[in-house]
Amino acid sequence: MTRPQLILGKGKEKALLRRHPWIFSGAVTRKVGEPGEGDLVDVLSCDGRWMATGHFQSDSIICKVLSFDERDIDRDFFRRRLKSAIEYRERLGFFDKENTNVFRLVHAEGDNMPGLVCDWYNGVLVMQAHSVGIHREFHTFVELFVELLSKYGIKAVFDKSSSTVPGGATDCFIWGIEPEKWEICEHGNKLVIDFFEGQKTGFFIDQRENRALVEKLSMGRRVLNCFGYTGGFSLSALRGGANYVESVDISRKAIELCEENVRLNFGEGACHKGVTADVMKYMDTIDGDFDLIILDPPAFAKNHRSLQQGLKGYRSINQRAMEKIKEGGLLMTFSCSQAVSKEDFQTMVFTAAANAHKSVRIVRQLPHAMDHPISVYHPEGEYLKGLLLQVERI
Repeated sequence: MTRPQLILGKGKEKALLRRHPWIFSGAVTRKVGEPGEGDLVDVLSCDGRWMATGHFQSDSIICKVLSFDERDIDRDFFRRRLKSAIEYRERLGFFDKENTNVFRLVHAEGDNMPGLVCDWYNGVLVMQAHSVGIHREFHTFVELFVELLSKYGIKAVFDKSSSTVPGGATDCFIWGIEPEKWEICEHGNKLVIDFFEGQKTGFFIDQRENRALVEKLSMGRRVLNCFGYTGGFSLSALRGGANYVESVDISRKAIELCEENVRLNFGEGACHKGVTADVMKYMDTIDGDFDLIILDPPAFAKNHRSLQQGLKGYRSINQRAMEKIKEGGLLMTFSCSQAVSKEDFQTMVFTAAANAHKSVRIVRQLPHAMDHPISVYHPEGEYLKGLLLQVERI
């Protein structure tokens, strides 16, 4: 059966020839066959050459490409892709780590599976679809993962797509046991995961290697973890020997779970305080109290339309942190906004430093963890930008 088709405008096939997996609506001059949301479509050049196959969606990204070769998009196709993603993590030893049992298993375009994110939580697999077409395949993916991950003791599969699939989906367990909460371990720190209420797929897995760096830097320091969520960075600081740690988040539920995680690892007497507050307002109450500040805010720039407003937000919070940090202190700052480039982020830091009248050294670049691979054909996949800075008076 012939698939619906998207016909590109003249010269609009250049990105596809570079194997970029996104086709924008402005590149398409007409549709053949009236494709519906999530349907497989073939993409043709203006002179009728077949270019790619992907999932159609009613968005500015009108198609996410699955294959640049003419082939069936069937169970065997997906099995090969998922098996490749699993084998990549096997080669890096993620299934064998004694003190870490949480990691990303499928990273969308980075694993040649646009629209699919899968995270491994100590035997519970959380799948998140970012397109209707991918969500339709979840029953096939569950069967494949149960087969491919049986040797690692897969216990359950959770669909976490309610906020990411157009038209909505229900967050629920779709295979196996149904734990309300689940315990994981990262670098020896135990954390309780709430799959239903948690952000992203339940935890910010992409910061794992940066949390390990915080552990190395925290000995004898007073640490402020801003936008602290459930306390991942705070646990690393405490394990690293911090004298005192504060976790600040506007969500009361997040702080409650953070404090539960602290007790789980360090007991009732830990030198930690959880604070439910707006971070910008809370910054006004400190002045030289902390010599390591972590800024890991939500995405201030969701897309390019909100880029300038988002950069303004990043600049404000970074300037405030530079003004309030102890002389010579370390500032670990991040943006998870895909719309913010490395150059945008570094320029923002420069402006914040100048406005704060501080001398700032860039100590280290801080990318996301290596279970989040980036396709060379899709540089947009490098969404997390981070810098470790030292802040002094001018």
